[in-house]
Amino acid sequence: MTSRAVVVTGVGLAVTGLQTAADLLSTDPVEPGAGPAPDLTGRHMRHKDRASRLALRAVEQALADASLAIDSTDRADTTTATVVSSNFGNLDSVCEFTDRIAEQSTAALSPLGLPHVSSNAIAGWIAIRHGLRGPNITLCSGRASGLDALLWAATLIGAGRADAAVVVGVEPDTGPVRSLFGPGRRVLDGAAAVVLESEAHAANRQAIVRALVGGGYHSDGVDQVVAAIRTAARPPRLWLTPADVSPEFGSPIRVLDLTRRLGECSGALGVLQCVVAVAQFDGGDRNPVYATCGDQHGGEVMTLHLRAPHAAASVPVGRSVGNREFDLEQR
Repeated sequence: MTSRAVVVTGVGLAVTGLQTAADLLSTDPVEPGAGPAPDLTGRHMRHKDRASRLALRAVEQALADASLAIDSTDRADTTTATVVSSNFGNLDSVCEFTDRIAEQSTAALSPLGLPHVSSNAIAGWIAIRHGLRGPNITLCSGRASGLDALLWAATLIGAGRADAAVVVGVEPDTGPVRSLFGPGRRVLDGAAAVVLESEAHAANRQAIVRALVGGGYHSDGVDQVVAAIRTAARPPRLWLTPADVSPEFGSPIRVLDLTRRLGECSGALGVLQCVVAVAQFDGGDRNPVYATCGDQHGGEVMTLHLRAPHAAASVPVGRSVGNREFDLEQR
Protein backbone atom coordinates (compact mmCIF):
# COMPACT_ATOMS: atom_id res chain seq x y z
CA MET A 1 0.00 0.00 0.00
CA THR A 2 1.29 3.43 -0.91
CA SER A 3 0.95 6.56 1.19
CA ARG A 4 0.00 9.90 -0.26
CA ALA A 5 -0.57 13.21 1.50
CA VAL A 6 -4.25 14.17 1.55
CA VAL A 7 -5.56 17.73 1.28
CA VAL A 8 -8.90 19.53 1.40
CA THR A 9 -9.71 21.60 -1.67
CA GLY A 10 -13.41 22.41 -1.32
CA VAL A 11 -16.27 22.64 1.18
CA GLY A 12 -20.04 22.90 0.92
CA LEU A 13 -22.80 23.59 3.43
CA ALA A 14 -26.56 23.09 3.36
CA VAL A 15 -27.80 23.99 6.85
CA THR A 16 -30.81 26.15 7.63
CA GLY A 17 -29.74 29.48 9.11
CA LEU A 18 -26.16 29.31 7.79
CA GLN A 19 -24.83 30.61 4.48
CA THR A 20 -21.06 30.11 4.56
CA ALA A 21 -18.49 27.97 6.32
CA ALA A 22 -17.38 31.02 8.32
CA ASP A 23 -20.84 31.16 9.92
CA LEU A 24 -19.95 27.96 11.79
CA LEU A 25 -17.23 29.81 13.72
CA SER A 26 -19.76 32.12 15.34
CA THR A 27 -21.36 31.44 18.71
CA ASP A 28 -24.56 33.33 17.86
CA PRO A 29 -27.67 31.17 18.33
CA VAL A 30 -29.14 29.55 15.23
CA GLU A 31 -32.86 29.54 15.84
CA PRO A 32 -34.74 26.54 14.42
CA GLY A 33 -36.51 27.50 11.22
CA ALA A 34 -34.94 30.99 11.16
CA GLY A 35 -32.59 32.34 8.53
CA PRO A 36 -32.02 31.20 4.97
CA ALA A 37 -32.98 27.63 4.10
CA PRO A 38 -31.13 25.51 1.52
CA ASP A 39 -32.69 25.49 -1.93
CA LEU A 40 -33.76 21.89 -2.40
CA THR A 41 -35.65 22.40 -5.66
CA GLY A 42 -34.74 21.19 -9.13
CA ARG A 43 -35.43 18.21 -11.33
CA HIS A 44 -32.62 16.16 -9.83
CA MET A 45 -34.16 16.66 -6.37
CA ARG A 46 -37.50 15.04 -7.22
CA HIS A 47 -38.63 11.83 -5.54
CA LYS A 48 -35.73 11.85 -3.06
CA ASP A 49 -35.76 11.90 0.73
CA ARG A 50 -34.74 15.08 2.55
CA ALA A 51 -31.32 13.79 3.56
CA SER A 52 -30.44 13.00 -0.06
CA ARG A 53 -31.54 16.44 -1.21
CA LEU A 54 -29.54 18.19 1.52
CA ALA A 55 -26.49 16.10 0.66
CA LEU A 56 -26.81 16.79 -3.06
CA ARG A 57 -26.93 20.55 -2.44
CA ALA A 58 -23.86 20.48 -0.16
CA VAL A 59 -21.93 18.37 -2.68
CA GLU A 60 -22.70 20.77 -5.52
CA GLN A 61 -21.23 23.60 -3.47
CA ALA A 62 -18.16 21.61 -2.46
CA LEU A 63 -17.36 20.50 -6.01
CA ALA A 64 -17.79 24.05 -7.29
CA ASP A 65 -15.65 25.39 -4.43
CA ALA A 66 -12.91 22.92 -5.40
CA SER A 67 -13.32 23.74 -9.11
CA LEU A 68 -13.97 20.04 -9.56
CA ALA A 69 -17.56 20.27 -10.79
CA ILE A 70 -18.37 17.18 -12.84
CA ASP A 71 -21.30 16.80 -15.23
CA SER A 72 -22.42 13.19 -15.31
CA THR A 73 -23.51 13.65 -18.93
CA ASP A 74 -19.90 14.21 -20.01
CA ARG A 75 -18.08 11.16 -18.69
CA ALA A 76 -17.96 8.84 -15.74
CA ASP A 77 -15.29 9.59 -13.14
CA THR A 78 -13.67 6.39 -11.91
CA THR A 79 -11.04 8.12 -9.75
CA THR A 80 -13.33 10.00 -7.32
CA ALA A 81 -14.78 8.18 -4.32
CA THR A 82 -18.05 8.94 -2.53
CA VAL A 83 -18.10 8.54 1.26
CA VAL A 84 -21.23 9.43 3.23
CA SER A 85 -21.78 9.56 6.98
CA SER A 86 -25.39 9.45 8.20
CA ASN A 87 -27.01 7.56 11.06
CA PHE A 88 -30.63 8.60 10.44
CA GLY A 89 -30.54 9.79 6.83
CA ASN A 90 -33.27 7.65 5.32
CA LEU A 91 -35.12 6.76 8.52
CA ASP A 92 -38.26 8.45 7.19
CA SER A 93 -38.26 6.23 4.09
CA VAL A 94 -37.75 3.10 6.18
CA CYS A 95 -40.57 4.07 8.55
CA GLU A 96 -42.88 4.83 5.65
CA PHE A 97 -42.27 1.38 4.15
CA THR A 98 -42.67 -0.48 7.43
CA ASP A 99 -45.89 1.42 8.23
CA ARG A 100 -47.27 0.56 4.82
CA ILE A 101 -46.43 -3.11 5.27
CA ALA A 102 -48.09 -3.13 8.70
CA GLU A 103 -51.23 -1.42 7.42
CA GLN A 104 -51.64 -2.88 3.91
CA SER A 105 -49.12 -5.78 3.52
CA THR A 106 -46.16 -5.97 1.14
CA ALA A 107 -48.52 -5.86 -1.84
CA ALA A 108 -48.84 -2.09 -1.28
CA LEU A 109 -45.12 -1.46 -1.82
CA SER A 110 -43.77 0.06 -5.01
CA PRO A 111 -40.54 -1.46 -6.31
CA LEU A 112 -39.52 2.01 -7.46
CA GLY A 113 -39.28 3.10 -3.84
CA LEU A 114 -37.23 0.21 -2.53
CA PRO A 115 -33.83 1.84 -3.28
CA HIS A 116 -34.77 4.64 -0.86
CA VAL A 117 -34.66 2.30 2.14
CA SER A 118 -31.03 1.32 1.57
CA SER A 119 -28.58 2.96 3.96
CA ASN A 120 -26.40 3.66 0.91
CA ALA A 121 -29.15 5.55 -0.94
CA ILE A 122 -27.61 8.99 -0.29
CA ALA A 123 -24.18 7.99 -1.58
CA GLY A 124 -25.85 6.35 -4.57
CA TRP A 125 -27.72 9.50 -5.56
CA ILE A 126 -24.54 11.58 -5.28
CA ALA A 127 -22.60 9.15 -7.47
CA ILE A 128 -25.37 9.00 -10.07
CA ARG A 129 -25.77 12.78 -10.17
CA HIS A 130 -22.07 13.44 -10.73
CA GLY A 131 -20.98 10.27 -12.51
CA LEU A 132 -18.67 9.20 -9.69
CA ARG A 133 -17.74 5.56 -10.21
CA GLY A 134 -14.95 5.33 -7.68
CA PRO A 135 -15.39 3.52 -4.34
CA ASN A 136 -18.82 4.22 -2.80
CA ILE A 137 -19.24 3.86 0.97
CA THR A 138 -21.73 4.82 3.67
CA LEU A 139 -20.82 4.81 7.36
CA CYS A 140 -23.36 4.66 10.19
CA SER A 141 -21.02 4.33 13.15
CA GLY A 142 -22.62 6.69 15.66
CA ARG A 143 -21.28 10.05 16.77
CA ALA A 144 -17.79 9.33 15.41
CA SER A 145 -19.16 8.48 11.98
CA GLY A 146 -18.26 11.82 10.35
CA LEU A 147 -14.60 11.65 11.33
CA ASP A 148 -14.55 7.97 10.38
CA ALA A 149 -15.81 8.95 6.92
CA LEU A 150 -13.00 11.46 6.51
CA LEU A 151 -10.45 8.83 7.53
CA TRP A 152 -11.93 6.22 5.20
CA ALA A 153 -11.77 8.68 2.31
CA ALA A 154 -8.21 9.68 3.17
CA THR A 155 -7.24 6.01 3.41
CA LEU A 156 -8.71 5.29 -0.03
CA ILE A 157 -6.68 8.16 -1.46
CA GLY A 158 -3.54 7.22 0.44
CA ALA A 159 -3.78 3.65 -0.80
CA GLY A 160 -4.20 4.74 -4.42
CA ARG A 161 -7.80 3.51 -4.70
CA ALA A 162 -8.92 7.05 -5.55
CA ASP A 163 -7.36 10.37 -6.48
CA ALA A 164 -10.13 12.38 -4.85
CA ALA A 165 -13.15 11.82 -2.62
CA VAL A 166 -16.39 13.61 -1.87
CA VAL A 167 -17.14 13.24 1.84
CA VAL A 168 -20.60 14.12 3.13
CA GLY A 169 -22.12 14.24 6.60
CA VAL A 170 -25.90 14.65 6.64
CA GLU A 171 -28.72 14.33 9.13
CA PRO A 172 -32.32 15.47 8.44
CA ASP A 173 -34.84 16.91 10.86
CA THR A 174 -37.81 14.66 10.06
CA GLY A 175 -40.70 13.31 12.06
CA PRO A 176 -39.17 9.88 12.68
CA VAL A 177 -35.86 11.43 13.81
CA ARG A 178 -37.62 13.79 16.23
CA SER A 179 -39.64 10.86 17.59
CA LEU A 180 -36.44 8.92 18.10
CA PHE A 181 -34.79 11.65 20.17
CA GLY A 182 -37.93 12.66 22.01
CA PRO A 183 -39.69 15.99 22.56
CA GLY A 184 -37.60 19.06 23.23
CA ARG A 185 -34.40 17.62 21.78
CA ARG A 186 -33.11 19.73 18.92
CA VAL A 187 -31.59 17.91 15.95
CA LEU A 188 -29.58 19.13 12.99
CA ASP A 189 -31.30 19.62 9.67
CA GLY A 190 -28.48 19.90 7.19
CA ALA A 191 -25.46 18.57 5.40
CA ALA A 192 -21.77 19.38 5.07
CA ALA A 193 -19.45 18.21 2.31
CA VAL A 194 -15.71 18.37 1.71
CA VAL A 195 -13.55 17.43 -1.25
CA LEU A 196 -10.38 15.53 -0.40
CA GLU A 197 -7.59 14.93 -2.91
CA SER A 198 -4.09 13.58 -2.97
CA GLU A 199 -1.64 16.44 -2.81
CA ALA A 200 -0.23 15.44 -6.20
CA HIS A 201 -3.70 15.38 -7.82
CA ALA A 202 -4.52 18.82 -6.43
CA ALA A 203 -1.16 20.21 -7.61
CA ASN A 204 -1.61 18.72 -11.07
CA ARG A 205 -4.85 20.63 -11.62
CA GLN A 206 -3.53 23.70 -9.76
CA ALA A 207 -6.21 23.54 -7.09
CA ILE A 208 -6.06 25.75 -4.02
CA VAL A 209 -5.24 23.67 -0.95
CA ARG A 210 -7.39 24.74 1.99
CA ALA A 211 -6.21 22.28 4.65
CA LEU A 212 -4.00 19.23 5.17
CA VAL A 213 -5.43 16.08 6.74
CA GLY A 214 -3.18 14.99 9.57
CA GLY A 215 -3.26 11.87 11.73
CA GLY A 216 -6.37 10.37 13.22
CA TYR A 217 -6.82 7.97 16.10
CA HIS A 218 -9.28 6.26 18.40
CA SER A 219 -8.76 6.46 22.14
CA ASP A 220 -10.46 5.19 25.28
CA GLY A 221 -11.53 8.63 26.33
CA VAL A 222 -11.01 12.33 26.03
CA ASP A 223 -8.20 12.38 28.63
CA GLN A 224 -5.78 10.95 26.07
CA VAL A 225 -6.74 13.68 23.61
CA VAL A 226 -6.18 16.32 26.27
CA ALA A 227 -2.73 14.89 26.97
CA ALA A 228 -1.85 14.99 23.27
CA ILE A 229 -2.97 18.61 23.01
CA ARG A 230 -1.05 19.69 26.12
CA THR A 231 2.19 18.10 24.91
CA ALA A 232 1.90 18.99 21.21
CA ALA A 233 4.88 20.81 19.76
CA ARG A 234 2.43 23.24 18.20
CA PRO A 235 -0.83 23.23 20.19
CA PRO A 236 -4.07 24.15 18.46
CA ARG A 237 -5.91 27.40 18.86
CA LEU A 238 -9.19 25.60 18.22
CA TRP A 239 -10.48 22.29 19.53
CA LEU A 240 -13.78 21.17 18.05
CA THR A 241 -15.46 18.90 20.58
CA PRO A 242 -18.61 18.63 22.66
CA ALA A 243 -17.95 21.02 25.52
CA ASP A 244 -19.11 18.62 28.22
CA VAL A 245 -16.29 16.19 27.46
CA SER A 246 -13.50 18.76 27.49
CA PRO A 247 -11.79 20.45 30.45
CA GLU A 248 -11.11 24.12 30.84
CA PHE A 249 -7.69 24.89 29.39
CA GLY A 250 -5.43 27.37 31.07
CA SER A 251 -4.26 28.53 27.66
CA PRO A 252 -5.67 30.32 24.61
CA ILE A 253 -7.28 27.16 23.21
CA ARG A 254 -10.83 27.78 22.14
CA VAL A 255 -13.26 24.88 22.63
CA LEU A 256 -16.11 25.05 20.12
CA ASP A 257 -19.13 22.79 20.48
CA LEU A 258 -21.22 22.85 17.30
CA THR A 259 -24.02 20.89 18.93
CA ARG A 260 -24.83 23.81 21.22
CA ARG A 261 -25.85 25.87 18.20
CA LEU A 262 -27.08 23.22 15.79
CA GLY A 263 -28.47 20.50 18.04
CA GLU A 264 -27.68 16.78 17.84
CA CYS A 265 -25.50 16.44 14.74
CA SER A 266 -24.86 12.69 14.96
CA GLY A 267 -23.07 11.43 11.83
CA ALA A 268 -22.75 14.91 10.33
CA LEU A 269 -20.67 16.34 13.19
CA GLY A 270 -17.20 15.25 12.04
CA VAL A 271 -17.65 16.63 8.53
CA LEU A 272 -19.05 19.88 9.92
CA GLN A 273 -15.94 20.12 12.11
CA CYS A 274 -13.73 19.73 9.04
CA VAL A 275 -15.59 22.60 7.37
CA VAL A 276 -14.99 24.73 10.48
CA ALA A 277 -11.26 23.97 10.34
CA VAL A 278 -11.12 25.13 6.73
CA ALA A 279 -12.94 28.34 7.69
CA GLN A 280 -10.40 28.89 10.48
CA PHE A 281 -7.50 28.48 8.06
CA ASP A 282 -9.19 30.66 5.44
CA GLY A 283 -9.31 33.39 8.08
CA GLY A 284 -5.53 33.34 8.38
CA ASP A 285 -4.95 31.16 11.46
CA ARG A 286 -2.00 28.81 10.80
CA ASN A 287 -2.31 26.75 13.98
CA PRO A 288 -3.59 23.17 13.74
CA VAL A 289 -7.19 22.29 14.58
CA TYR A 290 -8.26 19.21 16.51
CA ALA A 291 -11.68 17.61 15.95
CA THR A 292 -13.10 15.08 18.40
CA CYS A 293 -16.32 13.06 18.24
CA GLY A 294 -17.62 10.06 20.09
CA ASP A 295 -19.14 8.87 23.33
CA GLN A 296 -19.50 11.78 25.73
CA HIS A 297 -19.53 9.52 28.80
CA GLY A 298 -16.05 8.06 28.90
CA GLY A 299 -16.29 5.68 25.95
CA GLU A 300 -14.26 5.50 22.77
CA VAL A 301 -13.68 8.78 20.97
CA MET A 302 -12.34 9.58 17.54
CA THR A 303 -9.93 12.46 16.94
CA LEU A 304 -8.58 13.96 13.75
CA HIS A 305 -6.16 16.85 13.45
CA LEU A 306 -6.07 19.17 10.49
CA ARG A 307 -3.32 21.58 9.53
CA ALA A 308 -3.15 24.78 7.59
CA PRO A 309 -1.44 24.49 4.20
CA HIS A 310 2.36 24.28 4.63
CA ALA A 311 2.08 24.48 8.43
CA ALA A 312 4.19 22.28 10.68
CA ALA A 313 2.63 19.06 11.94
CA SER A 314 1.12 19.16 15.44
CA VAL A 315 1.39 15.42 16.16
CA PRO A 316 4.59 13.62 15.12
CA VAL A 317 3.99 10.76 12.70
CA GLY A 318 4.18 7.38 14.40
CA ARG A 319 3.36 8.69 17.86
CA SER A 320 0.83 6.50 19.63
CA VAL A 321 -1.82 8.53 21.41
CA GLY A 322 -4.76 6.14 21.67
CA ASN A 323 -5.68 2.55 21.01
CA ARG A 324 -5.44 2.73 17.25
CA GLU A 325 -3.67 5.34 15.20
CA PHE A 326 -4.10 6.10 11.51
CA ASP A 327 -1.10 7.72 9.87
CA LEU A 328 -2.26 9.57 6.77
CA GLU A 329 0.77 11.68 6.09
CA GLN A 330 3.77 11.07 3.90
CA ARG A 331 7.05 12.46 5.15
